[in-house]
Amino acid sequence: MPREPDSLSRAKIPDDSFLNKRTNWLQGPFRRVIIIIYFSYLRATLAHPQCLDYQPPFKPPYHLEFCRHYEKLGCCDQKMDNRIAMRYWDIMDLIGDEAYAVCGDLVKDIMCQECSPYAAHLFDAEDPYTPVRHLPGLCLTYCSDFHSKCHSVVKYLTNSRTLLETCEKDRSHFCNLINLSDQDYCYPNVLKNNDLYSSLGKVVEDTKGCLQLCLTEVANGLRNPVLMVHSGDDTHRMFVAEQVGFVWVYLKDGSRLEQPFLDISGEVLTTPWLGDERGFLGLAFHPKYRNSGRFFIYYSILINGKLEKIRISEMKVSAHDMNMADSLSERVLLEIEEPAANHNGGQLLFGLDGYLYIFTGDGGKAGDPFGKFGNSQNRSALLGKVLRIDVDGSSIDGKPYKIPPDNPFLREPDAKPEVYAYGVRNMWRCSVDRGDLLTGYGRGRIFCGDVGQNRYEEVDIIVKGGNYGWRAKEGFECFDMKLCQNTSLDDILPIFAYGHHVGKSVTGGYVYRGCESPNLSGLYIFGDFMSGRLMALKEDKKSGSWKEKNVCMGDTKTCSFPGLINHHHKFIISFAEDEAGELYFLATSYPNAMSPFGTLYKFMDPSRRAPPGKCKYKPLPVKLRGKKVPFIPRELTVLGISETPTRSPLEKIILPTKPPGTRQPIRAKPTTSAPKKKIPAKTTTAKLSQKKLKKTTPAKEKQINASTKTPKKVPPNKKSLLQTKKDKKATGKPSHNPKLSIKGALERKRTKSLKPTKPKDVTKPKVWLQKIEKTEKEVKKPVKSKPKVTVSKKNQDNSKRQQQKENIPLSKKRKLFK
Repeated sequence: MPREPDSLSRAKIPDDSFLNKRTNWLQGPFRRVIIIIYFSYLRATLAHPQCLDYQPPFKPPYHLEFCRHYEKLGCCDQKMDNRIAMRYWDIMDLIGDEAYAVCGDLVKDIMCQECSPYAAHLFDAEDPYTPVRHLPGLCLTYCSDFHSKCHSVVKYLTNSRTLLETCEKDRSHFCNLINLSDQDYCYPNVLKNNDLYSSLGKVVEDTKGCLQLCLTEVANGLRNPVLMVHSGDDTHRMFVAEQVGFVWVYLKDGSRLEQPFLDISGEVLTTPWLGDERGFLGLAFHPKYRNSGRFFIYYSILINGKLEKIRISEMKVSAHDMNMADSLSERVLLEIEEPAANHNGGQLLFGLDGYLYIFTGDGGKAGDPFGKFGNSQNRSALLGKVLRIDVDGSSIDGKPYKIPPDNPFLREPDAKPEVYAYGVRNMWRCSVDRGDLLTGYGRGRIFCGDVGQNRYEEVDIIVKGGNYGWRAKEGFECFDMKLCQNTSLDDILPIFAYGHHVGKSVTGGYVYRGCESPNLSGLYIFGDFMSGRLMALKEDKKSGSWKEKNVCMGDTKTCSFPGLINHHHKFIISFAEDEAGELYFLATSYPNAMSPFGTLYKFMDPSRRAPPGKCKYKPLPVKLRGKKVPFIPRELTVLGISETPTRSPLEKIILPTKPPGTRQPIRAKPTTSAPKKKIPAKTTTAKLSQKKLKKTTPAKEKQINASTKTPKKVPPNKKSLLQTKKDKKATGKPSHNPKLSIKGALERKRTKSLKPTKPKDVTKPKVWLQKIEKTEKEVKKPVKSKPKVTVSKKNQDNSKRQQQKENIPLSKKRKLFK
């Protein structure tokens, strides 16, 4: 298919090398104007919701405490929100209360742009070839206001030398550097853009209402890949089958095992004819495969060079290698003669009831010409049916399977007991709905695409005993007028049908129940083999009807994520689901059983993803005996790269011990069984004393611990009253100054005091931070008195010398403890 050019996505800022003698007139203002126009176009082309990790935005699973504006849809989970908040408060500790009152909200808004659903655009991260900025793109007016009030804060927000120098010298130049040329996307204009936020988080639709999705390439070089299934054993391996009879194992890391899981190419009937429907067609793993190792296959065979049949067999995995089938373990369950080369059916699956469902074609040719009513309406024939058998036992009549006791035609003499539903033409690809992840709605429903004859293709939901109309009807219309007018037909209409102007061969799909793309949940996604068209159906639960939604490949802007592509091969052979419920499809550019042009694609919704960590799972280990073949992508991605770029983090803020004009708040440390000595006052002098106290001998430590008792926390409104009561017990007199702690006076009577240490010359702090319990805010309050230290009688001489140096009379100091 033609590929869209990705030159815009890989564009870089042009340098002077593109100028020559003939373009000297572009120097100066003319060149600037051209570059601005060019990048304005570039930004308008590439702008789309994207986070700084180069992935779509998401809805956080929990409430965001800091950047609350983005808790409905954005790029931050609770962990990232807390990280931004911690950095913010570290900065606020440095700038002080006055600057906080002016700049607090502005800095918060700027830092929270990392949580914006358009964060990649604001930080120049949409193009992974350019460095990611540390400051988001600010509109000129907003930037000018921010700079005039808070230019001193910029040094904490970025370590860019260019920004820091221009911030100090020229406001206009600084704002031009961090501005975005597209004014619709700079902050805060991006919040006011209705076009950007009206459909934010929803699947992108074009002007015709077509859902725009993107793809990732998972595997390539396959020869007409007819199916992909998982084994359901928690290894998350994917088994991809080729029409020629090979089954390959793909691991979670994208690699393929060198040796095939199964090779029955010598038994399978297939030809190099273009569009030949015969070959290896079906594979299903037993629900208890992890313990039993049993799986089932469906393929075409030729007997004695003349008779064509379809064969359903049971096989087992090798006892020595979990990635290889036991080639000698095949046990044939059923063989059905095929009168023609086409309409071979081929689907095998296990329902929630544990029974094996087999989907056969009507026998081929055109119009089901076999017998009076055709094979499909003849319940005594196994062709054109949905069969259901129990593979966990054998019947009395010698069949290697049992008939489920509730099969609808078990007791009818003119019907085959295996028949579960009839009236189907050639159902190509069916699936079991996993059900809604929360409510379980829809769980167990079987969806099928039934290929039409001349006019219509249809999608059906299989029910027990249902008649799906063929050959009396095709889609909603009559095909055989005599059979169609029969009142006993009682057929079940399809949930959807489309004409051959849309496509000529339906390929059944899956109801998406995965985790990674929540917008797709509940959509039945399928396609058409001939036209290469992707489609979706959405159920109206009230009426039970299904509404069609076309699926398109997203344009360059929509799919501008690392590793994404927006094109696929035309011929859609099959759809698939991995063990986690994510959706895939297989297609080829040349539908020949021998042509190695088949590719496996995975769907991806670029508008919204699941929260980080929600879809993580831990596969069971896979024991490998052979070599692995690494995956090498062939498709050209939109951005031209598959690797996810990385963003260099900001440098950590190192808080100084004493910022100018204020001080760092003391953070609470976890207490131990023996609490450390805590000085009441919180000044720098007291801190230095504490450091010296830590250097005491073990004997002195015991003395300190014995003399230190952690006081009980008391509400502020009751503190003065309690202190007065304690003061009466200790001294017999009420305290004259309730604001002062009485702890020092009590310790002087009960224990021996410590020798005060001589602090170094330190500038007196002007303020101290006091935590108020009611408001939980930090308030700065002037301090007039110095910190109090417990002084014993033996050490009063040393105390006198210290107080004389500080010019404080000893008499005043003694009065404080009376």
